[in-house]
Amino acid sequence: MENRAAFLAPGEYAFSGVYREYLDFALNRQLLSPDTWADFVRVFAADSDDGDKGWRCEYWGKMMRGACLCYRATGNEKLYRLLRDAVRGLLRAQRADGRISTYSASCQLSGWDLWGRKYVMTGLMHFLDICKEEALRGDILNALLRHADAIIEKVGPGKTNITETSDYWGGVNSCSILEPFVALYGLTKEARFLRFAQYILSTGGCRDGNLIEIALENKLPPWQYPEVKAYETMSFFEGVLAYYQATGEEKYLWAAMNFFNAVAETDLTIIGCCGCTDELFDHSAVRQAEPSRNIMQETCVSVTWMRLCLKLLLLTGDRRYYGFIERTGCNALYGAVNVHGLKQYDRSSKAYLPGLPFDSYSPLSDSRRGVGIGGLKRFSFGGFYGCCACIASAGIALLPLTAVMKYRDGWLINGLFSGKVTVRTAEGKQMAMTAASAYPKEGWMRLAFDPQDGPAEYALYLRIPDDLRNAEITVNGQKIEQTAAEQGYICLRRAFAAGDVLEIRGNIPLIAETVGDSVAYRYGPVVLARDEQKEPDFGCQAPETDDTLSYSLLPPEGDEMIRLQLEQKPGLPPILLTDYASCGRRWNQPKNRVTVWMQKG
Repeated sequence: MENRAAFLAPGEYAFSGVYREYLDFALNRQLLSPDTWADFVRVFAADSDDGDKGWRCEYWGKMMRGACLCYRATGNEKLYRLLRDAVRGLLRAQRADGRISTYSASCQLSGWDLWGRKYVMTGLMHFLDICKEEALRGDILNALLRHADAIIEKVGPGKTNITETSDYWGGVNSCSILEPFVALYGLTKEARFLRFAQYILSTGGCRDGNLIEIALENKLPPWQYPEVKAYETMSFFEGVLAYYQATGEEKYLWAAMNFFNAVAETDLTIIGCCGCTDELFDHSAVRQAEPSRNIMQETCVSVTWMRLCLKLLLLTGDRRYYGFIERTGCNALYGAVNVHGLKQYDRSSKAYLPGLPFDSYSPLSDSRRGVGIGGLKRFSFGGFYGCCACIASAGIALLPLTAVMKYRDGWLINGLFSGKVTVRTAEGKQMAMTAASAYPKEGWMRLAFDPQDGPAEYALYLRIPDDLRNAEITVNGQKIEQTAAEQGYICLRRAFAAGDVLEIRGNIPLIAETVGDSVAYRYGPVVLARDEQKEPDFGCQAPETDDTLSYSLLPPEGDEMIRLQLEQKPGLPPILLTDYASCGRRWNQPKNRVTVWMQKG
């Protein structure tokens, strides 16, 4: 089943503004570090995960996926060269039996071995998407075939049951290898890889219950599934959706969409993440307003939710999936960026360690950041890393990559962005589009057109943000009637000439959301919060306001996107609200609490 939407090619994006700032952060603070890539390759040179049945095996592939997406969004050639070297280093670590693994032969198919082998496949296939050297492409494909065949040789009917290859989470972590096996089938059309994917599906993805049948019945919310580990379960359903695309068997589409809709209804929080009890589905839509001092809302969950949304956006071209990506990216993900490079707390050693580029957990009510390094594993040769830090760059890339996309006979404009993109028609004509926008602080974008080969007809599918009120579209100052096209986009089909300008303008409202007796505020897609360091009279009690919210926008300070003063009833001081992502970023200071949800008095 062909995707309706697709990314542009590397080199066709040139973002500025917020997207560029976060892409540069990911590159400069993480992805352009040769030492980090060398460490991730080095763990495959020995049986690094035997001792604690660990997941050091995931780091290379997880970060390779994000790095390849960041390359697509930036075209940074220094990054490409580093990734090419990291791929070559990993290929040299392939064992005689075909495995690329951090587990010995005697310990294989235990702990997180298959999970790590999944990420090896994932990382290699993402690099294959951008690889420029034919010889290297051949080496990668050969390595993938040997690596996959080594799994098929040991796992399956009459062999080791895949749900028994891990002691954790009913084996759903191992079963999430479904997605790269389907991708490998799509790449090679080798029937054995499809048969292995079918075998995984036959297990239901979990030894404690059939996740696919549960999703098809659509009676249980995710927090009542037999396994409730949010990250791994979502990753498995990415594979279920991929299988539908490979075969067209509709029950797998319905299973994946039922699961997605159930998560969105019962377990998604206001900042676009799940899991207010550690990293588990727990009816977070209701529980998110409860005060908690535990870890919650893992960055791995945020990015995997964004990826599941991406799969559905690519497949369906439905604008609502971009809305989910935007909400999670602007809030949960951007809030996890360790802008100041602060030390982070290691719960196992009860000590502060040098800070990784991304934080692992996102608080909501009267709590703080920097409380743990998710998935931390130390290396025998010195140093350490964590799972959330590895995955975050993929989310950083997804926001800009989905802002502008190819779509059938034209292009989707999903986000109000700043920067330049270059697109090409089926006839080979090029069009440069340069955008300026103040979104999400202000509800406008100006898009100027520069056809490189003379005027040509282009089809633009414009997404008006869900919270942009009284929106108008003009071309060269003339108002365009908004006729909804498929999937809720506004279709604008015309021959654009040099100097043509399209503008979208509307008002961004302040929105109050409630859960039980608590209230939180959004400014369009951006969740607002109170920050103990910014506000002398910090408190978690909700402001007392009249029915109509009265507020004033203030100039942002530091790394803020939004700074807003909410007026209270006469006689009460105003409340300072700023974008959630900028709150609590100095968690090493004495006053470091953050709150999104405030209890009504």
